[in-house]
Amino acid sequence: MTIRRTAATLSSLTLALAVSLCTPAHAATGTFTYTYPTPNGTSIADLTDPHSGTCINIPEVYNIEDSAHSPVNHTDSTVTMFTGVDCTGDYYSLRPGGRASSRLLLKSAVFS
Repeated sequence: MTIRRTAATLSSLTLALAVSLCTPAHAATGTFTYTYPTPNGTSIADLTDPHSGTCINIPEVYNIEDSAHSPVNHTDSTVTMFTGVDCTGDYYSLRPGGRASSRLLLKSAVFS
């Protein structure tokens, strides 16, 4: 009886470990919004459930001189925003629920 119980416990632990190792990379939960320039003014875009720990270039401003601005962080992770592409240049952080004015310019971001 003890051997069966031990074997069952080991099987359960092995399965739990296998499942935990196979889970996808962590993502921030929620939406991060920002404003970006367009030929007719500005528009608002968002990143929904962005991957954590990976540099994300803001696609609307990746190949242009202008930057995105006015970020609002409705995710459950702190976001660090960079003035350059590929997470280069000056950087600023916003806690979950934080927002910044149009003076905060960004071209890339990484979520913790």
